Amino acid sequence: MRVIVVGAGLGGLTLAQGLRQAGIDVVVYERDGTSGRTQGISLHVDDRGTAALRACLPPAHAAMAEATMGGPRERMLALSELDGALAITGTRPVDGLAGRARPGRQAHRPLLRAVLLTGLEDVVRFGAEFTRFEQRADGTVRAYFAAGGTDTADVLVGADGIGSAVRHQYLPHAQVVDTGRRMLMGATALRAVADTGLPELIGDSPASTQLRGTMMVLGALRFTEPPTSARERWLPALRPSAVGEIDDYLMWAMPSTQELLGPAGSPAAMWRRAKDLVADLPPALQVVVAEAWPDLTVVLRSGMIPPIPAWPAGPVTVVGDAIHLAPGFGGNLAMQDAHHLCEALVDAYHGRLDLVDAIDAYEDTMRRNSFFVPVAANTGA
Repeated sequence: MRVIVVGAGLGGLTLAQGLRQAGIDVVVYERDGTSGRTQGISLHVDDRGTAALRACLPPAHAAMAEATMGGPRERMLALSELDGALAITGTRPVDGLAGRARPGRQAHRPLLRAVLLTGLEDVVRFGAEFTRFEQRADGTVRAYFAAGGTDTADVLVGADGIGSAVRHQYLPHAQVVDTGRRMLMGATALRAVADTGLPELIGDSPASTQLRGTMMVLGALRFTEPPTSARERWLPALRPSAVGEIDDYLMWAMPSTQELLGPAGSPAAMWRRAKDLVADLPPALQVVVAEAWPDLTVVLRSGMIPPIPAWPAGPVTVVGDAIHLAPGFGGNLAMQDAHHLCEALVDAYHGRLDLVDAIDAYEDTMRRNSFFVPVAANTGA
């Protein structure tokens, strides 16, 4: 069996690692360069993401991923201003109910992706833009690329995100709806905001505040094990630059709208816009944004794909944001899809299921697990 994966995000790389572990021939084509698309620095990893990493990655990779996550996150804090200072004025559980996040731990998204890439250097093709596919009479699928090359496999997987070219051809009626919501996000070294008292106040819990018409969400990531030593202990093959300049940090996010933020600009321009938005907030929050890393400031668009009726299974399928969008949950759902699809393809590889039946079983599971996830904004802070 040969599998082509289009997209080297969390879902595509988790799938590739799992297939590689099972001895299945897999190749990954990625339109962008090695750094991938800008998606923010943090990811809240819950039980779905953790289960996928443990099932699909080699043990040392999974250990590295978990060693460099933050502490457990089991409640959401509400912050208000009391006597001129920020204080905790309420809590609610992080329990997965009513659109809330599930319990989990915060991960450094670029580092997690670097871990997922480790060991796949010979099968990931960067700068390779997928354009279309054709299903051939012998049951295989041929993929075409912008530079003129082609590749053929038994299975083609679209893991290419919200703008999926695979979905556009395969399921053209699955349309992305722009909600108009935006998330302005950034990160600040914890040491730079130590004097504000915020790191000690919130601990490992995500926290939110709404003051003077502006909402802000915060989340501290204190690495369980310093990334440099974790690399030496668990995954020396990980490229050194992936851990070289990583520091504990405070992730921050401000829900907004396209109208309020205006057109997306450079990271530095959006950082300046963030400073304007917090100008009337308590000094501690102003410091958080003022001391942020400007080049890590990003605006994320919030969209959704309304659920579509089941489609006939075939040798082409999709995972993650290519078929279902869930702001704040997307990384976990993409890795969960990869886990389930990997299991199905392994069953087909070993003759326990017909290939199309295996893909049909995966897609049925994916629709049940993912199509009805609430799309309420969840920053992953």
